[in-house]
Amino acid sequence: PRSRIVSITRVLISNSFEKNIRSDHRECNCCVLVQKERALRLANNAFVVLTGLDINMRLCILIVAGLVSASTAFYSNSDVIELNPSSFASQVLNSDDMWLVEFYAPWCAHCKNLAPHWASAATELKGRAKLGALDATVHTIQSSKYGVQGFPTIKFFPAGVKDSSSAQEYDGGRTSGDIISWAETKLVLNIDPPEVKQLVGEESFKECTENQLCMVGFLPHILDSGTIALTCYAQERNKYIDILKDMAEKYKARPFGWLWSEGAVQTKLEEAVDVGGFGYPAIATLNGRKMKYAPLRGAFSKESVDEFLRVLTAGHDGTKSLRGASLPSVVFAEPWDG
Repeated sequence: PRSRIVSITRVLISNSFEKNIRSDHRECNCCVLVQKERALRLANNAFVVLTGLDINMRLCILIVAGLVSASTAFYSNSDVIELNPSSFASQVLNSDDMWLVEFYAPWCAHCKNLAPHWASAATELKGRAKLGALDATVHTIQSSKYGVQGFPTIKFFPAGVKDSSSAQEYDGGRTSGDIISWAETKLVLNIDPPEVKQLVGEESFKECTENQLCMVGFLPHILDSGTIALTCYAQERNKYIDILKDMAEKYKARPFGWLWSEGAVQTKLEEAVDVGGFGYPAIATLNGRKMKYAPLRGAFSKESVDEFLRVLTAGHDGTKSLRGASLPSVVFAEPWDG
């Protein structure tokens, strides 16, 4: 019916005008109601013009209006932050967060292919980095400012103080895995490694096992080094702790926790991860979510531990299930003063 066509036409044109008016205001504080009133007035004027055109021209204009209006929902219901020039300044440039910003066109096939991967990466990186999106067909001045010539174009804004000149090219892949991996390599540059702590009781053990992996080193007793001076005992123990610290630094982008314990103190834990009886030092990993573990079957050296972790993080399954599908209990241990 004509009345239905009239209604749809008014809504499409009104939405299109309203969106563009909002983007034109940028950093001013105009009232939203005034903007909507202006949009409706412009829509009515446009409708008068539209009714004077032939049917083919009307259809073309309606399709364009619908596409422009629909572009507002390109990343609706996702963790991707839709940006305009005003929010770009306030949320990206005036924040200490790390950002990846996609400049897209709603009609672009490559942008549509990227969209689910971009949304998935935004969810996975939530709390560590932010992913935004800006419609370059609407915010043309903003996109030109960053040299956008094709779609999609992705720009990287590092964490910390930044301005428009801080933008860097994203040169990673276009799958969610590629985007996450690329972002994590940048995050490594801005974070401190996790602390290597002594396992002194339930609280420190619980904190560690809440990570994706909990790495536990079991070190020789302070008097097992075969030397006499206590300073030498301490140096021998610290040598092993330093290996753990080096690995914590190398794998700091991974959600790992790091602990060490004196050998034969946490006997139930050692039994659960199959390190008791193999001598010290030893190391094992625990996955508290999957109730799995994996012991290192080699020398406690930087090279061996690194290879052990490399294989685990590559997804090669050398893990075993914890007996009873539960974490073993630990006991209180006297903190070492170094």
